[in-house]
Amino acid sequence: MIRNTLMRRLMAVFMLMLIAMADAQANVVEHQLKNGMKVIVKQDKRAPIAVSQVWYKVGSSYEHGGITGVSHVLEHMMFKGTDNHAPGEFSRIIAANGGNENAFTGRDYTAYYQTMASDRLEVSFELEADRMRNLQLPEAEFKKEVEVVKEERRMRTEDKPQSLTYELFLTGAYQASPYRIPVIGWMSDLDSLQVEDLQVWYRKWYAPNNATLVVVGDVEPDQVISLAERYFGVLKPEPVAINKPREEPQQRGVKRMALKVPARQPYMVMGFKTPVIGNTDQDWEPYALEMLAYILDGGASARLASNLIRGSELAVSVDTSYNAFSRLPGMLVLDAVPRPGTPIERVEKAILKQLDRFKTELVTDEEMERVRKQIIASKVFEKDSVFYQAMLIGQLETVGLDWRLGDEYVDNLKAVTAEQVKQVAEKYLVDDNLTIAVLEPLPMEQNVTRHSAAGGRHGQ
Repeated sequence: MIRNTLMRRLMAVFMLMLIAMADAQANVVEHQLKNGMKVIVKQDKRAPIAVSQVWYKVGSSYEHGGITGVSHVLEHMMFKGTDNHAPGEFSRIIAANGGNENAFTGRDYTAYYQTMASDRLEVSFELEADRMRNLQLPEAEFKKEVEVVKEERRMRTEDKPQSLTYELFLTGAYQASPYRIPVIGWMSDLDSLQVEDLQVWYRKWYAPNNATLVVVGDVEPDQVISLAERYFGVLKPEPVAINKPREEPQQRGVKRMALKVPARQPYMVMGFKTPVIGNTDQDWEPYALEMLAYILDGGASARLASNLIRGSELAVSVDTSYNAFSRLPGMLVLDAVPRPGTPIERVEKAILKQLDRFKTELVTDEEMERVRKQIIASKVFEKDSVFYQAMLIGQLETVGLDWRLGDEYVDNLKAVTAEQVKQVAEKYLVDDNLTIAVLEPLPMEQNVTRHSAAGGRHGQ
């Protein structure tokens, strides 16, 4: 009885959130400034706040050898002052107005955001418009900041065996695709990076006609557009370069690689080349791949957790990821840590056996329904965040897709059939699309010796 009452309450909350989502989706306004900048405003009045995000169509996949990491370093330098504001003043002004701000760099974009009371939006616009065109790049600040980025690389990648393995995996899997480039860049490129490289990159990509402004929150769209015209509309556009295709050639056979470094446990990453929305033979294929990924790794009752972690107890962890929303084709990726004493080869075979099941037997109706409910619930709760709503709009627009795909996502997943899941497994989960990277641990004593010789840094 208690459980039934709880379920009814949860369903009531669920339906209210669906209604709120529908209302929010109806309150989206698009506007194009004369200089080419796109403005998207989504009204959500549940709290007196607003999220403002500026998305630039540039990230690590736009880079080339010799300057890898430049997008990320430039992101750091965007807080170091303009013609009108001293270094650090941007963040101080946002904090003084009760807001918070940050930025992030990805493969396909660089984005800057502020969350503030909705009546403080003009503050955000004035600061973002200023640094879009008037950034200062002082040599002294650059030298300090590039060292910060290099230390980030040491801490997040070079001193983490699993991160090193994943980086090796990407560079081995992709032959020509710029997705082989690490977002943080290669250390040798960071060592040789010059402030002049950032100046060229800034002028090449940081222009209103290469940016999207997304605002979500308790705002009036007409007022937001008026503010955008006032602060961003006066900025001059720039000629924006057209990216070379850098198309990934067809893979012919399994790729295997191994990394030997001091580590506490083995680790494995495997990935299959897969299409994404806008780059596929059939429109439904990316959604079928999403369903397949959820069936494998969608909670405690998913196949990998049930069969490899609890059932056979071969692995400590097994994870799956797939992103249908990217600028270029990507991969369905799985990674695993074996249980102590279990050979990594046994885990690999067990995972491949689970993948082969999709090719020989249809997913049951019960399993499809469980995953559909799980996906719907997770997407509804994501929509409850104004920040996530803005993030999804910005991501889709910046990779060349329509923001409305975010609203259609759940319906497209619900329409996937078990037969379609079987078809994508047969088509894409094959040896000619497969890359496997394995971490083969060396004794940790070697790590201590290496770091002592290098000056006493502590490894993991």
